[in-house]
Amino acid sequence: MTTPSIQRPTTTAFFVQAALSFALSLAAVAFGITKLSVGAWERGFLGLGLVFVVTSTFTLAKCIRDRQEVEEVTNRVDKARIDKLLIEQDVFKPGQM
Repeated sequence: MTTPSIQRPTTTAFFVQAALSFALSLAAVAFGITKLSVGAWERGFLGLGLVFVVTSTFTLAKCIRDRQEVEEVTNRVDKARIDKLLIEQDVFKPGQM
């Protein structure tokens, strides 16, 4: 018994919109940090904070995606086991119930 592959419903337009939104927001915050009327140390601190937030966001998104994929595989294996058990049971066989 083959199970159909799980398709992700992400369109190209949605991907482009998400990428542009991310790039625009990152550029806006970086521009805001450079235009602040504070010293170089403060700008550097805010810039490093921005880099840390961006990288930790990507890491968190990857961890969530990996956990979701593991749950999908586990659910598919469990479903296959249940299907196998149901197929093996012949409800019309005398003495089965």
